[in-house]
Amino acid sequence: MKPSIGRIVHYTITATDANQINRRRTDARESQAASLASGAVIHSGNEAEAGEVYPLLVTRVWPNQLVNGQLFLDGNDTLWVTSVQEGEGERTWCWPPRVEA
Repeated sequence: MKPSIGRIVHYTITATDANQINRRRTDARESQAASLASGAVIHSGNEAEAGEVYPLLVTRVWPNQLVNGQLFLDGNDTLWVTSVQEGEGERTWCWPPRVEA
């Protein structure tokens, strides 16, 4: 199957991804009082770790089945990932496995 815009695939995060996610959430917690006073929405959610798999909504497909998309995290935020190839392991996408009834 070929990826297409709007499809949901699985993406495995890297240590760099996890650090970026966790840093944004830590920064948000530390500035929470100022954010709430201004009405801003802060990043919050469970800590991310390298190797975890999250759903990725495909927003662009490049040649050779590279994709860009929004990664839906275990929280109220997302992570933008670009030029990700299909495969196994960190920084790759794959089709969700079929679930038997």
